Amino acid sequence: MTTQLQQVVRRLGAIVLAVGSTTMFAAYGQQMPAEYDSFMKTVGKQGDFKDGVLKVNIPRNDLKVTIDGIATPTPFGFGGWLALTKGDGGMDVMMGDLVLQEDEVNPVMSALLDNGLEVTAVHNHFFFESPRIFYMHVHGHGKAADLAKMAKPAVDLIGKGSAQHQSSVTGGTSNISAGQIDTAKLAKIAGHEGEQNGAVYKITVGRDDLKLKEMGALINSRMGLNTWAAFYGSDANAEVAGDVAMLSQEVTPVLKALRANGLSVVAIHHHMTTTQPTIYFLHYWGTGPAEKLANGFKAALNELGKGRASH
Repeated sequence: MTTQLQQVVRRLGAIVLAVGSTTMFAAYGQQMPAEYDSFMKTVGKQGDFKDGVLKVNIPRNDLKVTIDGIATPTPFGFGGWLALTKGDGGMDVMMGDLVLQEDEVNPVMSALLDNGLEVTAVHNHFFFESPRIFYMHVHGHGKAADLAKMAKPAVDLIGKGSAQHQSSVTGGTSNISAGQIDTAKLAKIAGHEGEQNGAVYKITVGRDDLKLKEMGALINSRMGLNTWAAFYGSDANAEVAGDVAMLSQEVTPVLKALRANGLSVVAIHHHMTTTQPTIYFLHYWGTGPAEKLANGFKAALNELGKGRASH
């Protein structure tokens, strides 16, 4: 081989090596980051990495769901998930949608909140399904290893719900009935007077601090911008149901306040879609002594407008 030919071969080899190295780098860039593999191992679930996103599957294969009597397979809409992708500053962003039975919703919510994650929605996807299924949207950001530790306690609860309320449709177990409630005490605790309607005492608190308008019209308490609690039963054994109107930064503190006081969060959603700022609403319910329930309501009020709505 002539010296000139050898030089050509060497140059071609260098070009091939460079192209090969670039190809290998590109291929490596599409590989799942090692910390995402560790995330899956920590939460104990499998997933896949595509388009820069790790999606971890949490399917409810343990459930046999029917929708209006139709036996429906898990992939039809009962596959929960958590997803991770890279954000700024070396942080990861996590979002997810967990598929839960009724008795799993609030234990899972508490596990998420107690470990530093956010719950951004709770709602249903179907009517006439059996068992009843709810969907909980999750959000968090941080290091993948930390997010895995934060999510694991909640993930571990999925599929561990109890059957204690299977009889609720035929009367439940609380035996709450109309009786005497010291409504003056409830009003004092809440800091607001309520109204009596039959056996129900309802306290409604507006969000006048927000000065919310739509098309120039002031959206006040009468238009639905309010937080309320309805009480039924007796001083010793009552139930409460209500709704809380919140700004985005108030959602997590209110959720924590309600859960810390033993109240169950039933739904988180919007009632108004075009107002600024955006208002979130949650529905809650609970049973127990009326005074204890009122204190739970007060705890939520105290998180609104930095307490202004509770005075």
